Amino acid sequence: MASSNSYKLRCSIPGHEMDVRGLATAVFPEGAFVSVSRDRTGRVWVPNSSPDRGFTEMHCMSGHSNFVSCVCIIAPSETYPRGLIATGGNDNNICVFTLDQPQPLFTLKGHKNTVCTLSSGKFGTLLSGSWDTTAKVWLNEKCMMTLQGHSAAVWAVIILPEQGLMLSGSADKTIKLWKAGRCEKTFTGHEDCVRGLAVISNTEFFSCSNDTSIRRWLVTGECVQVYYSHTNFIYSLAVFPNGQDFVSTGEDRTLRIWRNGECSQTIRLPAQSVWCCCILPNGDIAVGASDGIIRVFTESEDRMASVEDLQAFEDELSKATIDPKTGDLGDIKVEDLPGREHLNEPGNRDGQTRLIKDGQKVEAYQWSVSDGRWMKIGDVVGGSNQQTSKSVMYEGKEYDYVFTIDVNEGGPSMKLPYNVSEDPWLTAHNFLQKNDLSPMFLDQVANFIIENTKGHVVGPAQPAGGDPFTGEKHTVSSGFLKGVFCLDVTGGARYIPGSADDRPGFGADPFTGSVFQNVFSPASLLCLGQSFVLSSAAKLKELNGGAPQEHRLSEEILENLESLLLSVSGPNSSEPPLTIQQINLLWKASHWPDDIVFPVLDIMRLAVRHPQVNETLCGEAEGVQLCNHLLSLMRPEGRPANQMLALRTLCNCFSGRHGRALLMAQRETVLSRAADLATVCNKNIHVALATLVLNYAGCLHSQPDLEAKAQCLSVASRALETVQDREAVFRLLVALGTTVASDQTAKDLARSLGVNSQISKYSSVSDPAKVGECCQLILKELQ
Repeated sequence: MASSNSYKLRCSIPGHEMDVRGLATAVFPEGAFVSVSRDRTGRVWVPNSSPDRGFTEMHCMSGHSNFVSCVCIIAPSETYPRGLIATGGNDNNICVFTLDQPQPLFTLKGHKNTVCTLSSGKFGTLLSGSWDTTAKVWLNEKCMMTLQGHSAAVWAVIILPEQGLMLSGSADKTIKLWKAGRCEKTFTGHEDCVRGLAVISNTEFFSCSNDTSIRRWLVTGECVQVYYSHTNFIYSLAVFPNGQDFVSTGEDRTLRIWRNGECSQTIRLPAQSVWCCCILPNGDIAVGASDGIIRVFTESEDRMASVEDLQAFEDELSKATIDPKTGDLGDIKVEDLPGREHLNEPGNRDGQTRLIKDGQKVEAYQWSVSDGRWMKIGDVVGGSNQQTSKSVMYEGKEYDYVFTIDVNEGGPSMKLPYNVSEDPWLTAHNFLQKNDLSPMFLDQVANFIIENTKGHVVGPAQPAGGDPFTGEKHTVSSGFLKGVFCLDVTGGARYIPGSADDRPGFGADPFTGSVFQNVFSPASLLCLGQSFVLSSAAKLKELNGGAPQEHRLSEEILENLESLLLSVSGPNSSEPPLTIQQINLLWKASHWPDDIVFPVLDIMRLAVRHPQVNETLCGEAEGVQLCNHLLSLMRPEGRPANQMLALRTLCNCFSGRHGRALLMAQRETVLSRAADLATVCNKNIHVALATLVLNYAGCLHSQPDLEAKAQCLSVASRALETVQDREAVFRLLVALGTTVASDQTAKDLARSLGVNSQISKYSSVSDPAKVGECCQLILKELQ
């Protein structure tokens, strides 16, 4: 069989819907391998018969309720002659599968956080590592021992061939050797999280780290060699059968092949994170990446992809965009780049990168020794803002747009100037501050700008916001945004330097040192205006008319609820004080059927800001009932409107000391249920969830409760895996920053959870700018 001594693409397998996080060579069938993904599935792939060079999915496994993080194969036994497949997930569980059914044969429970690494040994022994800082040894479906000693997440574990020896690598930068449950030795040398381990022999092993190095160790403790080539975090290692050569993958988008102690080949992929790799029995290499695609590379010319497929792969790679801030290209100076003529000079080594200027563009190329040429690997992002002609004058300056905003029907109009080169979120923020308007309206104003400037064409358009009850769109005519400030909103996120909230537990922001109003909490919502009160009351009456007879409210009760709504709708209300009867009626009405209860919930989420309601509903006697009722409305299978309003009610409970005490006491249950809603595809739910986490982070900032902070970090981290809305992302980032600020242990915990790597993708976000700025501050805090 001919060999080119250089690996090239064999095939691409687009089977998963999200990141491929783990790969393992299967025992059966021959030549097969297993993959696991953030799409919550595991899949078994078998090679197609010649001449097809690809793979076919043979088996799909599902059993995790959250992302699947890792996989390993348990060796064949008399009971299971084809072996077993073990997978670990973000649901804290380990699922063990056969090839005969898609559901788990059994599930191992015991870890308190994500299971992120697995390794199998003799006699069916399974070793697991988790974000909970422990490793566990399992046998016969039971946890036999827990290995405790690391101070941060255990990212990597392996069982050495010699009986009884196990290794664990951690975000505390150390590797530990275990025997019979005791730590025999601690290996130090890495300068950042240890992310991967691989066995060389009974006496040697490799490790890789976020510090961009690979180390070769003797089990006696000595580091005998350090390998450098990667320019960013290294996530995985796999060793060839000869026990000397190996492969590695990482955050620099590359698969690197090491021979005789040197990086002999670099293969760049069109995906940011190359999470995992495994070596197949025939020497081919499978890699999984953040784009959800598995790619198999081979040095056998008989198995290489067709010329057309190889060219398609190269074309896909050339169209990638590379941000120099990510470190993908190492340390570079863009300002002093040569022109295209620089590509006439051959490279010095395989995988060498070179940047050139082509007009106003910056392109990246990689030297291929096997092809003897420079291959384009992408465009370096950056560039200048697009310039457009200015046509509207306002206050002596030219703008692309000057919108007229009506806050309330019949009220004074306000002017909103905007240039297409500006950040709409920052413009909206400045507009609200200039006109002393509530920061609650940031989403509406920014979305209005975005919707009405699509295509850079001046003219009326529909805003993104809809009526919170009917879902109908509000209209925009003649450049006016009518009724936008009558929309229901989640709450404020206004940055106010130099001011402070005088409520207990809040004040100077613990993350930036500045002050954030309400720590981005909607707990002090400003008055939403008379029009909102009337629309809420009208919707309540409308739905009451069609409610089942046993739930229908009398006119007297409706009048009481309307009076309560007026009393709690704003701080300057002249309405009479609330009565216990009104509060009790609100509680009773909140138990309407799920399909019509949402207007009552909307009144409740406003009402709990009122001190008297907060004390009555959140007090010791009734608080647990309120909490349980809201949690029941937040079931993952529930109605999105109810989920959102229940979350908002919980957020607003933080406005009073009784509500804060209640939610802190119920923290574990509340955050666990709320975290499940991160997978619901609903922007408003995500913003409310992020706000809830942020409120908890603010309350926990000055407390030494590491378990509580760990839950906040875990929920925020998990939510960032699925949440796309930038306002929700921003609030989750601030929650992370607030949690780790001034607390070294919390910082170490955040590092152990891989927060640095997870959020780094937001560091260059400029739309809105606050996301990128916030991310950069957190990364600096975690250095």
